[in-house]
Amino acid sequence: MSTTESVVYYDVEDDFAVEPPGPVRAWVRRGGLSTLVFALPMLVIFGVFSWLPIVNSVVMSFQRTNLVAPAKWVGWANFAYVLNDPLLPTAIGNTLWFAVLALLIGYPLPLVVAVLMSEVRRFRGLYSALAYLPVVVPPVVSVLLWKFFYDASPTGVFNTILGWVGLGPYPWIQDADWAMPSLVLAATWAGAGGTIIIYLAALTSVPPELYEAAEIDGAGIWRKIWHVTMPHLRGVLLITLILQVIATAQVFLEPYLFTNGGPANATLTVLLLIYNYAFANSLGGNYGAATALSLMLAIFLAIMSIVYFRLTRSWSEE
Repeated sequence: MSTTESVVYYDVEDDFAVEPPGPVRAWVRRGGLSTLVFALPMLVIFGVFSWLPIVNSVVMSFQRTNLVAPAKWVGWANFAYVLNDPLLPTAIGNTLWFAVLALLIGYPLPLVVAVLMSEVRRFRGLYSALAYLPVVVPPVVSVLLWKFFYDASPTGVFNTILGWVGLGPYPWIQDADWAMPSLVLAATWAGAGGTIIIYLAALTSVPPELYEAAEIDGAGIWRKIWHVTMPHLRGVLLITLILQVIATAQVFLEPYLFTNGGPANATLTVLLLIYNYAFANSLGGNYGAATALSLMLAIFLAIMSIVYFRLTRSWSEE
């Protein structure tokens, strides 16, 4: 049969030739139309409230506008303004410093707490609830609470406790050198609960037979963690690492509510600089520069994520 001849199907019961259904009719018969009808509202909502603002932001990054006067097309001028801003290196350096401190303090701490909680035989649900409790506390309430703790006077809560062992008093958020570590400590307390719950859920997938075999071989708790627990959490650890890096690169709440970028711009981050571009002068804000820096940050994070997943793909699948 030549390639130009059409394929003919035969119905066995009726004994007559039936032309094959077209691709559209076959798609409808497989439920494609009903699937599209159910997905259409979600696609419309996602497009209107997610992709449309992104497109508008990209357009706005090439305009000079304060959302009141008519927008003026300025091309790459907003990007040049941002790159020439003397506060940009400071904001980038502070953001990197926050990310490094968060990785050193906030990344291993939830894992250690989750592993210790998994070894507990009683009241594990209570400990899980207590670990997750800071997540449900409103951010403004937690900031006011930690500001009270960070009182730099000798009678402050933390300084009083440290004074019992002969330490302090420390300036905490009132000093340029102490401000960023203080913010990282508060942010870790507020956000570690969710990561702890993720690790606890992942730990349930580790076969208990492996721990029993390790105990028979004479392995202690640390050897069990290193040779049994850690290999099974490898994929989760890689995901939480990139999520934390992205979150720390977009840190805004703590610097804004605690110090507003001070003292002496010691806690000025990239997102806080974006906020200052847009809202520092009320209706006279430079929204074009703000969206330009936002777009640069988004592109950087996207490239970093792609490179990260490509570099860790083989390791996560082992």
